[in-house]
Parts: sequence; structure tokens; C-alpha cells
Amino acid sequence: MTKQHCRLFKRCGGCQLQESYPEQLIWKQNRVRRYLSEFGECASIIGMENPYYYRNKVQHGFYTNPSRRIISGIFQSGSGRIVPCESCLLEDQQAGRMMTTIKELMQTFRIFPYNPKTGNGLLRHVMIRKGYHSGEYLVCLVTSKSMLPSKRNFVAALRKAHPCITTIVQNVCTNPMPLTMGEQENVLYGKGYIEDMLCGKRFRISAGSFYQVNPVQTEILYSTAMRFAALTAEDRVLDCYCGTGTIGIIASSQCKEVFGVECNPSAVADAEKNAQANSCKNVRFFQEDSGRFMEQMAQAGETADVVFTDPPRTGSDKRFLESLAKLAPKRIVYISCGIETLARDLRILVQRGYQISAIQPVDMFPHTKHVETVILLSRKDVHERIKFDVNVEDLIK
Repeated sequence: MTKQHCRLFKRCGGCQLQESYPEQLIWKQNRVRRYLSEFGECASIIGMENPYYYRNKVQHGFYTNPSRRIISGIFQSGSGRIVPCESCLLEDQQAGRMMTTIKELMQTFRIFPYNPKTGNGLLRHVMIRKGYHSGEYLVCLVTSKSMLPSKRNFVAALRKAHPCITTIVQNVCTNPMPLTMGEQENVLYGKGYIEDMLCGKRFRISAGSFYQVNPVQTEILYSTAMRFAALTAEDRVLDCYCGTGTIGIIASSQCKEVFGVECNPSAVADAEKNAQANSCKNVRFFQEDSGRFMEQMAQAGETADVVFTDPPRTGSDKRFLESLAKLAPKRIVYISCGIETLARDLRILVQRGYQISAIQPVDMFPHTKHVETVILLSRKDVHERIKFDVNVEDLIK
């Protein structure tokens, strides 16, 4: 593996690690052990064969320099500044070429970047999403107003330069914060969404959908979660923070029934469409707070054999964890993107009668300090002991 150097490393902030990739994996492994060794042995982190150009979601901003030329680039981490960038070592390369074309077309069609200080200009930022297996591309133009001059000619020119683009949408956003999106969306070309395959299931990806940005490692992450869950044909499964239903839909073919819980209404709508696309008859989704939903289940005498939970980086709140303990599933598969909050939450669950049976870190974001971890918790009063032999080669197949 050839190490590649980024000349924008100190300015951009998107990457925090510049060491060789093997050194990065050692650093992340040690970090996981430092926070989680009190709970048991941590398996070796699963890294990437090619840790470059893995991001299937690319977002660039634009500004006009003193010579009236339009410049595109990446929003600097922690600020609204745009760092000029023609090619990022983490981003899909085809999407990078599309950004260059969009910048050139903006100049041609006199579509100028939005200036938050003056309120002038139109285009706030552009987001491009790729279906890793399908090869489909979605381009989302985020504008400050609904008017988009010469949009037909702009779309035609963009598609001519990049025929792999399968849909183009315009999102209208009045929020002054960078990289935000509004509720109004206009489809300029195509279906308004793309599709991709993940763990044998088909998923719809719209401009506002949550979808993991590293498809290669996501397959490994979710395969690990399913392996840990050890689902049977009689299991009732609860998928908390379910988003667009990815985990629950993948699990549905291995269990009796799945309940997905998510408070975001648009995500629930996407989850229902994804379930229909995969002919999942045993999956139901609920727009509800996950903690409150589990409280209601416990009060009604309902049970779940396995609970999947994939909370935000801030982890789960106390109410959620107390509700989870009251529901008392046999197994909990906790997927975490925040190692500090994970350790905090695990201590609470251990106090409530669970033991940690397996810890598997996965490198979802090479060249950053982030590390994803899959944890299996088993209820202590469950006498059956499940043994796991996590073979990396089996997970990658």
C-alpha cells in the first residue's frame, strides 16, 4: 500500500491522522483498548485494503475570488471557511470531477455562489452521492432561493459531461449555517433518488437520507452485527435509532419480526419504502422516541429477544438505557461511533445485569480519529453461552 500525502492536511481538518495506514490502525486499536479493556478482550480492528477515495458522499462549497472566478472546495472543520480543493484523497474521484464541471458551468451560466455576509448569490453548496454497487450518482444543488436560472441547459450540460449521473435535485435552504438543507426539494432530472445494494438488500438513497459514507466497511460492520446477534427464526428484533431501516431490513430475513423505531419522519418514510422494495413483510416502523417506545413495550408486557442500537456520537441518554434494561432483551448489539460515550453506556448496562460477550472495532473512517465499534451484550441470567469465532476473511466475503 503506497502512502499518499495530502497537501491540505493542516488547513482542511477533515483528516486528523497522517501516519501510514498500519500505524493508524495500531493507534485506533490502542484507543479502543484504553477505553474498553475493562469490559473484556478487544478483537483486532478490521481495516481497509484501500483506505483512499472511500467516501460515497461528497459536499463542496463555492466562493468568488477577487478576480470574479468561482472557487470550489471543502468546508474547513469547525468553521464555515472553504478550503480550495480540486481532489480529496478520501472522496470518490468521479464525484470530484463532477464538482469541477459544476464549478465551470456555474461560471458559464452565471450562477454565483451564495455569500452569507451579503445575502447575494444563489448556490450554497453541492452534495453528490454515489451508489457503490449500482454506480448511480445523485447531484443535489443547495440554493438560497427556488429560482434557478437556465436550469434545463445547466442540467443538460452536466449530464452530457457525466452520463453516469442518474438524478439531479435542487434543495432550497434559507438556514444561514453551512452544509444545512431545507425542506423544499425540486427534482430537475431523474427519480429524485438513487439505489444501492447493501448486505444483499436494496436501499433508496435520497438527498436527505442518512446512509453510511463508507460502503465497503459498512458491509463488514453490519455483517459483524448480524453475526453477533445470532438471530433465529423465532426472534423478535427491535432496531432503535433505525434511520432508513438498514439494519432492521437486513435482519428481517433471519428472524420472526422486526420493529424499527426512529423519531425523524422523513427517515421513517424512507424506511417504509425500503422495506417495500425488499418485500419485507415482517418489518414495521414507528415514528417515536426509542426510549419511550421501549417503556411502552415493557409496560404492555411485550418482549424483544434482540435489540440493535446505533445511536449518534453523543451515545444514549439515561432514559433510553433504563428503558432498555426494563425491556430486558436476551442480547443487545450496540454499534457505536463514539468510543468515550460507548464506555459510559456500557458501564450502565453492566450494572443493569448485562455482560459484554464480544468487542469488534471497525475502521469506517481511515485517516480520521474516529473508530466504529460493535459490542455484543448478553443478559447474565441467560444460561446459553454463544461462542463467536470472528473470522475477518468470512466477514469480507
